[in-house]
Amino acid sequence: KMEIPVKTNQIARVVPDTPWHVHPLVTITLGGILPFGSVCIELAFIMSALWLHQIYYVMGFLLVVVIILGFTCAEVAVVMCYLQLCSEDHRWWWKSFWNCASAGAYLMLYSLWFLGSRLDLVGVLPVVVYLTYMGMISILFSLFCGSVGVLASLWFNRTIYSAVKVD
Repeated sequence: KMEIPVKTNQIARVVPDTPWHVHPLVTITLGGILPFGSVCIELAFIMSALWLHQIYYVMGFLLVVVIILGFTCAEVAVVMCYLQLCSEDHRWWWKSFWNCASAGAYLMLYSLWFLGSRLDLVGVLPVVVYLTYMGMISILFSLFCGSVGVLASLWFNRTIYSAVKVD
């Protein structure tokens, strides 16, 4: 069971108009750049090994890159959640998910670039297979990044609100 660190009101507050830099479209678009950028170089090697029949040797380094990706997602989620809470918007749950999960869209865009520039697929079926697999990989990447973002934002909110003294 999860306990709430402070007592909440039954009636939700009205959220004021948000500044442009806290608008969900802006934060979701910008939130995925850093997580995708932290794995971009390693992603080129992985996709070359996967689709160009090359051998991928450095699994230990891949573990380090995944850990860096997790920390990057957590940092982005906490910063975006803090900016959102500073603008008096208490609805942080889904925004914290989508802020980091948008990295999957950048992965899909990268896979489209990879398809056009590095792969020489002949016919419609190989392209459909490639796009299907990369779509599934992008969705899983989004779910991982978004889950880390929600958990980090939850930890952040519980930490800051447990320090609030209400008399």
